Amino acid sequence: MIDLGVIALVFGPIFLLELPDKTFVATLVLSTRYRPLAVWIGVGAAFGVQCAVAVTAGQAISYLPEWIVHSVTLVIFCVGAFVLVRSAPSAASEEQEQEAAYAERVEGGGETTVRSSRQAVVTSFLVIFAAEWGDLSQLFTASFVSRHGHPLSVFIGSWAALLVVSGLAALAGRWLVRRMPLALLHYIGATVCVGFAVWTAYELVASV
Repeated sequence: MIDLGVIALVFGPIFLLELPDKTFVATLVLSTRYRPLAVWIGVGAAFGVQCAVAVTAGQAISYLPEWIVHSVTLVIFCVGAFVLVRSAPSAASEEQEQEAAYAERVEGGGETTVRSSRQAVVTSFLVIFAAEWGDLSQLFTASFVSRHGHPLSVFIGSWAALLVVSGLAALAGRWLVRRMPLALLHYIGATVCVGFAVWTAYELVASV
């Protein structure tokens, strides 16, 4: 059964966590070399597979003792907040380095009109599928399922957030990068992690 409240609860944090992530940069670079729609389809397919894996992992983790699940989740969010805060001051320069790195992975350059849609979809899928494992959004997805269930609703919320972020990157990525203070996005993401860390700590204490 689909729970709209769970979908919204999952969508918001993942959307905020993915905006300053390398996922956005990778999609931006791909969309400068291929048709944006084809890029979005390939990236979205990769995210769909990864969300399904994260949800499945979360269901498997749910069989562990509750205090272990809460403890691991608490550590994940604390580490995520630390990493985001630490990387915030250098966010702009890191974005440029990531953009150059992803540009090297994408074969060639040239006009998007001479590239087939199939090539664009496959390349986009492979780039994201190979690079985007174990990031905060997937860990959040798995931890949410392990603690609260609702695998289908969590999958929908997580995948929808990733589709929206990648769609923004494909259609208006360059414009957004020039106007978004990346450091601020890192701090916002860190705040989200801290909030969920506090929530998890409360659940951990209540479960003991």
